[in-house]
Amino acid sequence: MSVAAGKATVASSTAPDTWTTYRTATRSTAGAGLGFVLSAEDRLACIDLDHALADGELLPWAREIVDRLPRTYIEVSPSGQGLHVWGYGEVGRGRRIRRGEVAVEVYDRERYICMTRRPFENAPSKLADLSKVIADLL
Repeated sequence: MSVAAGKATVASSTAPDTWTTYRTATRSTAGAGLGFVLSAEDRLACIDLDHALADGELLPWAREIVDRLPRTYIEVSPSGQGLHVWGYGEVGRGRRIRRGEVAVEVYDRERYICMTRRPFENAPSKLADLSKVIADLL
């Protein structure tokens, strides 16, 4: 459940009045962990590679996607088995792609994404344009 840091309410991915600043969220003791709400206004997108890691190693299908990415911030998901790829892009309605062992979700709005602040490999602390990769995935 998403908790609105510094407020006595549950946060909603579609109600900006329940969101707070990064500074407030990192100082809060409410909830467990940190997250980010994607909105159409921020132009940010997240590619969620589910079950992409096995024993800390990137599976071949996920490596193929990661190798096509521009240098952008990628972090290990809370489960330790997936990756969240962060950058700029437009998706519209969120999408889930399931083909064999490939499990990818792509979002740019109305979605809360848990954050770990655990960079994958040598991910830079910057965001790149993911438009081409998003188009290829969809």
